[in-house]
Amino acid sequence: MDEKTEQAPTGAPGSVPAIVVMGVAGCGKSAVGTALAATLGAIFIEGDRLHPPENVARMARGEPLTDQLREGWLDAIGERIVVSVGQGEGVVAACSALKRSYRERLSGFCPEIVFLYLEIDAAAARRRVASRKGHFMPASLVDSQFAILEPPAADERALTLDATRPVDELVAAAIRQMR
Repeated sequence: MDEKTEQAPTGAPGSVPAIVVMGVAGCGKSAVGTALAATLGAIFIEGDRLHPPENVARMARGEPLTDQLREGWLDAIGERIVVSVGQGEGVVAACSALKRSYRERLSGFCPEIVFLYLEIDAAAARRRVASRKGHFMPASLVDSQFAILEPPAADERALTLDATRPVDELVAAAIRQMR
C-alpha cells in the first residue's frame, strides 16, 4: 500500500480543529492518534473508552455491532470533539468510522473534521488484534469490520496512509499532508 491523499485538507495542522484517526481494528488508531495528538499539542479521545458497556460485552462475545448500536457511541465521540473544539483545543480522536454515514454523523458535530484513514489488509489486522492483550475486541471480529468498511471517497476530507508504516512516519506524513 502506498501513501496517498484522498483529499488533502487546506491549512496548517494547527488550523485543523479535529482529526479522527479511523480504520478497522488493529490498524493502529490509538497508537497513531496518541502520537499525533502529542505532536500537535492536542487533546486525545480514545473512542473505545466511550462504548457503552453493552457494546463492549457484545463485542467481547464476538458479536459485531449494528449501525443502531454504534449511533450513541458515535454521538459520544462527536460530543467530546465539540467540547474540545469549543474550548479552542485541537483534538485527535480514535474511532473506526468504518462507513461514510458514520463519518457524516461525526462531521455533523464538527464539519471541519479531517479523517486519517489507516489502511491495512485483513491478514495484518487479524495478526495485530490477535496479539493484543487485555482488549475486548477479538480477532474474530476483524472480518466483520472489513465487510462493512467504506474507505473514504475522494469527496471526503480524508487522508489515507499505509497502516503498516511505523507510527512516527505516519504522524509525520499526516502533518505534512495537512499543510
